[in-house]
Amino acid sequence: MIDGREDQAAGLRRLFRQTPPAVVAFYATGRHRVNHAILAAYRIAGQRHKVLLLDEAVGDEALAEPLGVDSEPDLLQMLDGRLALSGLLQPVPGLFGRIPAAAAALALPLLDRARRACLLEALRVLHRHAGFVLIHAGCDSAKDPSPFVQAAPQRLLVAEASASGATEAYCVIKQLASAGAGSMHIAVAQAHDALDARNFFTSLQALVHHHVGVPLLWLGEVERDDLAAGLTRTPAPPLAREAGTVFLRRLAGAGALPGVQ
Repeated sequence: MIDGREDQAAGLRRLFRQTPPAVVAFYATGRHRVNHAILAAYRIAGQRHKVLLLDEAVGDEALAEPLGVDSEPDLLQMLDGRLALSGLLQPVPGLFGRIPAAAAALALPLLDRARRACLLEALRVLHRHAGFVLIHAGCDSAKDPSPFVQAAPQRLLVAEASASGATEAYCVIKQLASAGAGSMHIAVAQAHDALDARNFFTSLQALVHHHVGVPLLWLGEVERDDLAAGLTRTPAPPLAREAGTVFLRRLAGAGALPGVQ
C-alpha cells in the first residue's frame, strides 16, 4: 500500500535505491483500439513487470470502463490535500493499477511551483512500485501532445492490422512528428499471422519514411511477442535504465505559462 503521507526525503532515498521504471507514451489505433491498448499493457506486464497506467485519454478512448474502474478521481485532485495518493490508485488485477490523469496533463503548465512539485513527488512515489509506466493518450490528442507524452523517453503505437488502423496510425505518427517527436515503436494487433504483421509494419514504415521522415522501430505482434523485452532493449541500455528519471526531469523543466510562479 502506498503511504500518501510519506515525506519527500524518504521518498527520494527509496527512489534512488531502486531502478527507475521504463516510461512509455502509447497510443492505439483501429476499431478496437481500447481493447488493443489494454492487451498491450497486460502483455508488457507479463509475469515480471508491474505496469502503472497513467490514463489521460477521455471519452470512448479512456480505459476506465473496460477495466471495470471509475473514471475519477483525477491525479490533479490530489493537489488540494484532500485525497491521499493511496486513495487515487485504482488497482487492476495483473497490473500495478490505473490513475486517471487527463486533468493533470491539461493543467500542468498552469500549476504554480508548489503544486508542480507535489505532482512530481506523487509520480516519484508511484515509480518506486512500477516496472513500466505507460502513459495512455487518445489519438485525437496527438496533434497537441500533453507534457506527460512529451516528457516520455519512448513512444509506442499499437496499430490494428486493418485499413482504419493503418490510416489512424499514420495520422498519429505525422501529428506527433509535427510536435517534435522522434522515433516510435510499433506493435501490430490482430494480424492474421507473423508474416501479415510484418507486411503491415513494412508498408507503414515505407509510407512514414517517404512522407514524414521519422524512424519506426518494430516491436512485434501484441498477441505473440515479448513487448517488454523490446522496449527495454531499445533505446541504448543507459537511457533505458534512466528512463524514469529522465521523464521526471523533463516534467520538472516543462515550461509553465508566463506569470505562473
